[in-house]
Amino acid sequence: MRKIWKPLIAVAAIGLAAFLLYRTLSRYSMDELLAAVAAIPVARLAAAGAFAAASYLCLSGFDYLALRYVGKPLPYYKAAWASFTSLSLGHNIGLAFLSSGAVRYRFYTRWGLNAADVAKVILFCGITVGLGLMVLGGAALILRSDLAIEITGLSKGLVIGLGAVILLLPAAYLALAAFVKKPLKIRNWSLEMPPLRLAVGQVVVGSVNFAFVAACLHQALAAVTDVAYIGVASVYVIANTTALISHVPGGLGVIESVVMYLLPGKDLIGPLLVFRFVYFLIPLCIGLVVFLVTELFYKRKGDVSTGISQAQARA
Repeated sequence: MRKIWKPLIAVAAIGLAAFLLYRTLSRYSMDELLAAVAAIPVARLAAAGAFAAASYLCLSGFDYLALRYVGKPLPYYKAAWASFTSLSLGHNIGLAFLSSGAVRYRFYTRWGLNAADVAKVILFCGITVGLGLMVLGGAALILRSDLAIEITGLSKGLVIGLGAVILLLPAAYLALAAFVKKPLKIRNWSLEMPPLRLAVGQVVVGSVNFAFVAACLHQALAAVTDVAYIGVASVYVIANTTALISHVPGGLGVIESVVMYLLPGKDLIGPLLVFRFVYFLIPLCIGLVVFLVTELFYKRKGDVSTGISQAQARA
């Protein structure tokens, strides 16, 4: 069965990613795609690409730290290889903890991890995502309380208090990592806290990652509207949280709807399309090729190893 379902994961991931790429691009004509990119100044486009690349670099740090958390450290290039491939597909497929988790499983089980180790890696990375969102979201509520008041209708004091409470959650996580040495028991769940240095790394790399994603979106939006970075970061946190809850592939339509609702009166279709193209679709195309090449490489490697073993057995 293992020989059957492992290749099925690869085929399903490749097929679904290719379908999502087609479905996303088929909504636009080639003229619309070219016009949207051409409308963005080259400097803004280059900066958006650089911030997107920096985000994926941070995401590789999620896996690098997670592998140390489970006690199975691997060279950085392997963590980056698995991270980029799994997340470039998972961001677009939706249900990232399952889709990117399946791809991670393909990589890490080849490199000595078992299913329990991979599950811990996925959980660690998921917590890192949550910590990053909380830090950026809490800071946005405090620094742009006026925007939060407009959206929610809450009082300024309540908004700032909510931001402070959200920021206290990562601080509490660090305190648990520093002082709690036994696994935390939550009903039937057991969570072993990471060492403090890894927990600090989670908070830092998780926050910086979302700051880079927001910067990528800001560069695209700044081409058509004068909007401050912290305002875009606030909007992105709301949009991304909504997308995570809905599990829509790549937040397709969710991010656009939230941004256009919170920043009315501007033609944002072009910049939002450029953001999706730069942050989601280009990595998806690259990740799809990398995944295909990886599968072919390991299949050939396995065939060669099997052939050598058979030759040695005959000898």
